[in-house]
Amino acid sequence: MRYDKGRKDASRNRIMEVAAQRFRSDGIAASGLATIMSDAGLTNGAFYPHFQSKADLVRESIASALEAQSLQLQEALASGGLELALAMYLSPEHRDHPETGCASAALLPEIARQPAETRGLYAEGLMTLVRQLAKDLPPHTQDREGVALGVFAALIGALQLARAVEGTELSDRILAAGAAAARALAQPRQTDAAS
Repeated sequence: MRYDKGRKDASRNRIMEVAAQRFRSDGIAASGLATIMSDAGLTNGAFYPHFQSKADLVRESIASALEAQSLQLQEALASGGLELALAMYLSPEHRDHPETGCASAALLPEIARQPAETRGLYAEGLMTLVRQLAKDLPPHTQDREGVALGVFAALIGALQLARAVEGTELSDRILAAGAAAARALAQPRQTDAAS
């Protein structure tokens, strides 16, 4: 039986959506194709017309997650600048819902073990985010991309630490400390007048 293109696209999108959530909540290695397909309301056989392998699904899910994060960052920066972006990223809601949050904070150790093609795609997506943030840094910031990389490292690390101790007062303190560290990194350095 043949299905129209719209139905095939809808099935593919559903697989991607479920996989992205499952990967971020349970991890890539712990997320089997049978579970993903069941959660998507599809049979295991319906997977292969859309993807050649789980590795393909992982790569496309990571790319999709980074694109969505880029749009969210763009909206946050346009609406409230760096402060809104920090508040959204290091919020209790983001901490408590890894399945819909930042793929980096949820998956970095596993992304590091993926094939070179997936890691390369991840690096491209990360640099898109870094360049977006770099444009919004104070005007006299030197090495804007370097500073933006530091901000992202602080944000991702803080979110990972806060999730590790979720449900404790320490978790909230880590979110606040991460935001303070990111703000400090984003401030332009005062140069010595004698230099």
